[in-house]
Amino acid sequence: MARKKGIRVIFNAAIFIILEIAALAMLRNSGVMQKLWISRGFHAVSASVWGNVQDLGYYFSLKQKNDELAKENFALAQQIRRYRLLTGKDLSDTVRTPADTAGEYRYMPAEIVRMANNSQHNYMIIDKGSEDGVEEKSGIITSEGAVGIIDAVSRHYSYALSFRNSGISISARIGKEGAVGPMKWDGRSSRGAILSEIPHHIGISPGDTVYTSGYSTIFPPDIPLGTTGESRLVNGATYEIKVTLFEDFSRLRYVTIVNHTGKEELKELEEER
Repeated sequence: MARKKGIRVIFNAAIFIILEIAALAMLRNSGVMQKLWISRGFHAVSASVWGNVQDLGYYFSLKQKNDELAKENFALAQQIRRYRLLTGKDLSDTVRTPADTAGEYRYMPAEIVRMANNSQHNYMIIDKGSEDGVEEKSGIITSEGAVGIIDAVSRHYSYALSFRNSGISISARIGKEGAVGPMKWDGRSSRGAILSEIPHHIGISPGDTVYTSGYSTIFPPDIPLGTTGESRLVNGATYEIKVTLFEDFSRLRYVTIVNHTGKEELKELEEER
């Protein structure tokens, strides 16, 4: 009986030892897995942090890249203007900055540093002022249209009325040789305008391109502004035409200031008459 009891104790002890060994093995394997999971987690976090740092560095480099692209676009625009104005200068001529003259107009690249877009009297503040040669009543343009007029100038900045301002009107033409009339922001939509005082006998087709007329000393001629849409006859005499602007004012940042170099002479001539 005692012998059987001793065998049972040995058997139970053996089972206990086996179970302990199995538990230690499982704990060891668990530790390896835990190390593996921790290692994987660390690598994932490291990769994420590194990626975010790279993205952050790329984000902060965008301004420099955008500035470089703006200068290149300005140079290309100047070359096109020279060609269009038939000045005789080769398109490969070097463009001078910050200002350049093509024909009767002087152009200067600039950046918008503040802009209001949510009222009837929207405005822009430009990072160029009197020390850069900016003058009041100069126009502000982009490759997509005429966007504003300089209203006041300080030493280093200029205050401009946006085209999306109820007090601004631009002399516009339907096509390159069509009828001319004043064009204003419609006061509601972000890219809507109204071209008015177009004679009723003029043929109008939706989709015609509208350009600056060049009849003012603020904007050069033939800057594309938008396309015509629906029209209605006013008092049986003239058309009022909806225009969809090319320029997206919500994304506006880089612009060109344009100044007519002979506007004072023209003003004096008109006043003498």
